[in-house]
Amino acid sequence: MYDDRMRKKKPSTDPNVIAHDILQAITGEPAGTTSVQREASEEPTKKKAQPEKNPAAVTLGRLGGLKGGKARADKLSAKKRTEIAKKAARSRWEKKGGR
Repeated sequence: MYDDRMRKKKPSTDPNVIAHDILQAITGEPAGTTSVQREASEEPTKKKAQPEKNPAAVTLGRLGGLKGGKARADKLSAKKRTEIAKKAARSRWEKKGGR
């Protein structure tokens, strides 16, 4: 079974990069120690820095999140909670390939 993570990288079509890779192989220089710029598609994606969060807003959001689930469960009837639990179990079972 193959998936996207198991695919090999396509070799570069840039003759300069190919020549550099050949020289690295001949001289025994470790792969990946290059000053040659690779094509944009071969460069790993860089994560963007996330903006700093307002600590007060984080605290309020967490407080609401902690209250929310319990408050919702208190409002639901036993029958409705049972229906929700069955639906969740059915969904998990189908994801695993059951049936």
